Amino acid sequence: MSPLSVDALAGCGNSLAAAPSVREPLHAPVAHLVRGGVVEGVHHGSVVVLAADGSVELQLGDIEAAFYPRSALKPVQAVAMLRAGLPLDGDLLSLAAASHSGEERHLAGTRRILELAGLTEDDLRNVPDLPFHPVVRENWIRAGRLPSRLAQNCSGKHAAMLYTARLNGWSLDDYLNPEHPLQQAIAEIVEDLTGQGIARVTVDGCGAPLFAVSLHGLARAVARITTAPAGTPEARVADAMREHAEMASGSGRDVAALMRAVPGLLAKDGFEGVQVAALPDGRAVAVKIADGADRARVPVAAAALARAGVDAGVLGEFGGGPVLGGGAVVGHIRPTRPLDPLPPAPSGGRG
Repeated sequence: MSPLSVDALAGCGNSLAAAPSVREPLHAPVAHLVRGGVVEGVHHGSVVVLAADGSVELQLGDIEAAFYPRSALKPVQAVAMLRAGLPLDGDLLSLAAASHSGEERHLAGTRRILELAGLTEDDLRNVPDLPFHPVVRENWIRAGRLPSRLAQNCSGKHAAMLYTARLNGWSLDDYLNPEHPLQQAIAEIVEDLTGQGIARVTVDGCGAPLFAVSLHGLARAVARITTAPAGTPEARVADAMREHAEMASGSGRDVAALMRAVPGLLAKDGFEGVQVAALPDGRAVAVKIADGADRARVPVAAAALARAGVDAGVLGEFGGGPVLGGGAVVGHIRPTRPLDPLPPAPSGGRG
């Protein structure tokens, strides 16, 4: 992406804070892999916990450096599309904000969005891929099916982008260009909800523009979505994702399970170890695992939610996966002590 794209999309309004600094993040240890009472591995990262009034209740690492939220930004992108006239609600709106597993319901939903727009899979410009979920992917391969744009985990978002562009009379072939009116509209809402300028623009794995903000800004944006008045685009996105959690992710996915376990919680994951979650009263958490390891993402997010006041008993199943030795549990992945208010792991120590 050219520097001109950054200039075109970065905010300069008086109500916005400056774009976050582009620098090497000063991450801190946020999770330990403990085997037999010994810390075998350390995951670094950054964590922010916001109180209901928006103040920072806890921070670890570097919450103000520019970073890429990856798919954790999809709820914000969905809000932008609703503000631009996208008429979706319910399961299809949840799919528009999804990183889906590629199940048949996800494929069927994406086709429905395209049909509403008078378009087909051929109009999608995301990268062809196999389904995201390992079991769904294995069955797909066994059936002799090839990678497709429909199966790629961002196809719902792309179908919604096309629908939004068509409704506004915008061109379709170049809807992923950062200078396209659709992407300009999305960038404007990213800045509005995060409260800060965009630091950089690049290309996400699916081919869509990706905006660099801060972890603090991401948490602030999702908190604004969950606290918005009923009927607003923000509230519609939150309601759709909470009510159709498996449409926003997939069967057996941890982010859907987290939303089911914590009443009113809106949660979204992103590649490279990103997780964001917020409650209707404005409490919010955002997590970035520095090495992108998915195994640390949920335990750290659960610990952050507990620090935000969510009942630790409800979060117990998300507190860290077991470390096995000879088929037996000999340790766990656990958040570090400055973060973790959850009960100690049942065996193997925690470090």
